[in-house]
Amino acid sequence: MDRITERVAAVLADKFDVPADLITTRASFQELDLDSLSVVELYVTLQEEWGVPLDAEAPGAETTVGELVDELRQALDGRASSGAALPPDGSGTGDD
Repeated sequence: MDRITERVAAVLADKFDVPADLITTRASFQELDLDSLSVVELYVTLQEEWGVPLDAEAPGAETTVGELVDELRQALDGRASSGAALPPDGSGTGDD
């Protein structure tokens, strides 16, 4: 699991009490029992933490953790391409 996926999983487990064994890249928000408000809160949390825009209106119940990770990765790649600094811990640099 790369750093981005690990962080998304940690937020799901810590903030939304999703059991860690249920969190996979193929799990949908519906399968994780996240309602639409929780999904928006998840997106806002990740936007604030990583300093990148995410489209909190786009995800639906069938959106998967992997799709969110891909969106976050693309946003981070776009930020890196524009010359903006990555998070201080090196997060967002891809697979370790």
